[in-house]
Amino acid sequence: MGNGESVAGGQTGILAQDTYVWYRAFMMEYPSGLQTLHEFKALLGLQGLNQKANQHVDQVYNTFDTNKDGFIDFVEFIAAVNLVVQGKIEQKLKWYFKLCDSDGNGSIDKKELLNIFMAVQALNGQQTLSPEEFVNLVLHKTDINNDGGATLLPAFLTQ
Repeated sequence: MGNGESVAGGQTGILAQDTYVWYRAFMMEYPSGLQTLHEFKALLGLQGLNQKANQHVDQVYNTFDTNKDGFIDFVEFIAAVNLVVQGKIEQKLKWYFKLCDSDGNGSIDKKELLNIFMAVQALNGQQTLSPEEFVNLVLHKTDINNDGGATLLPAFLTQ
């Protein structure tokens, strides 16, 4: 670890020298050491979105704000970068599932799936399937226990 690599949970992370470069850039951009939601949206070029897309971006921000203080500090920022850039597929799936499961009950119901699909459509500007058609298709394929929702199961992650 001291020779250049950060390790969290057994995963190789961002190199220490890269972390230093990221830290300097983060502190130059956000001298307070904290990134606001507005700054997050500006960084990603996500201003002027419709309500659904805006809610989705807010939810992404909130999943990265792990201590729930309303800001992303450098540790949260680098953890997010590490997940996106070097995270394993299982970690990314778990994060995205948590993002979609807006009520935190461990299941993605039809309303949550519809909201996420409409937000992604709004962000991408694409409308190939109607939101209702997409939700019905996804739930038909993922509702293993017939409870009306998609559930993150260990078997799902290994397939």
